[in-house]
Amino acid sequence: MAVVGIQEVRKTFGSVAALKGVSVHIEDGEFVALVGPSGCGKSTLLRLIAGLEDITGGQISIGGRVVNELTPRERNIAMVFQNYALYPHMTVTENMGFSMRLKKAPPKTIGDNVSRAAGILGLQALLERFPGQLSGGQRQRVAMGRAIVRDSKVFLFDEPLSNLDAQLRVQMRSEIKQLHQTLRNTMIYVTHDQVEAMTMADRIVVMRDGVIEQIGAPLDLYDRPANTFVASFIGSPTMNLIPGTVGAGGSGQMFAADTGAALPLSGAVSKALVGRRLVYGIRPENIAVAPDKETCATATLRLIEPTGSDTHLILDASGIEVLCAIRERMTLSPGQTIAIRPDPAKVHLFDEGTGERIETDGMSD
Repeated sequence: MAVVGIQEVRKTFGSVAALKGVSVHIEDGEFVALVGPSGCGKSTLLRLIAGLEDITGGQISIGGRVVNELTPRERNIAMVFQNYALYPHMTVTENMGFSMRLKKAPPKTIGDNVSRAAGILGLQALLERFPGQLSGGQRQRVAMGRAIVRDSKVFLFDEPLSNLDAQLRVQMRSEIKQLHQTLRNTMIYVTHDQVEAMTMADRIVVMRDGVIEQIGAPLDLYDRPANTFVASFIGSPTMNLIPGTVGAGGSGQMFAADTGAALPLSGAVSKALVGRRLVYGIRPENIAVAPDKETCATATLRLIEPTGSDTHLILDASGIEVLCAIRERMTLSPGQTIAIRPDPAKVHLFDEGTGERIETDGMSD
């Protein structure tokens, strides 16, 4: 079993606290992504799991065994780095089998393991090449093959796709996910790219400033972010976050933005929220460009960004910058006034002071 337990883990570098009591339980065979902005502590946590850094406090266990004092080799983990870390003077076969040769494994065992890994990753035709003769994607496959050959309990990935171009990143994303489905090893994957995390992981750990903001399945984080940080970090394009207060308006409650714009709310919003300082959250795809008779607000179109599958509109709604994502092909021009309507059932409300999500029945489910 390769259950990974992280309990109140702390790490300081001098007077700087990189991790401030992080706890997360990773099940055997689970694919967990650690995400967050640069400096949030995600790579530090991965290096502590690998044994590449000394732990300041707390406990890390792998397979039920506490590994705080164990060397990286004793932890039975394999790590895939963003720079591949291949030996340039060795062939693909030699790179993949190097760790087993260090352990003095029989040549036949090494050959069988390398052949198996090459078959999984489609490297059979490249086994006699050197790293300098490979593309970036092929080098990353060799790095993953080396991890497979070691037959480790846990695979650790430290931003392995950051050096690849956009198209190759998408391809390698699929290959890593397929690798997990084939091997069912426990995998912990660090990335600053939330799209990678959303498409690959069983669960995502969102980190900021050395603490965990939220843990959950990708769509759980997307649909029910715990706070404004998670709401803005998970999802591309990012959620619109508009400060203001809840007030009565028309046939039901409305949200009064600080700039004066009136935005719709679900009828399930508690009257106790009226007058309270809140942040109104709405994802770009949940804002419709509506006929005038259905509108709740008008906005001036500032910028149009076609992406192919949809179109992003950057709008000015009474002084608020609003991002809208539409799938329809519409003839629009910058400077044009259009009518927009956020879907009240998809609205998120957050406390302005703490940033924490306010649970309201019937909203954002």
